[in-house]
Amino acid sequence: MDPHTKAILSTPLARDRGEPAHTTSTAERGAFCLAVCSCGWTGPARRSRDLARRDAGRHPAG
Repeated sequence: MDPHTKAILSTPLARDRGEPAHTTSTAERGAFCLAVCSCGWTGPARRSRDLARRDAGRHPAG
């Protein structure tokens, strides 16, 4: 393989193999916004997107 087209593989970073990471985001349902997590947790419905983002930030990571 030509060295200019050879794929460069990076070494994956070491991760804690314990509990999977929680990934939070916000979802809109009608006039309300709520925080949701990959673990199944949902925050309260809010009219303020900012408050829903705060709820997501306060959700414990495990």
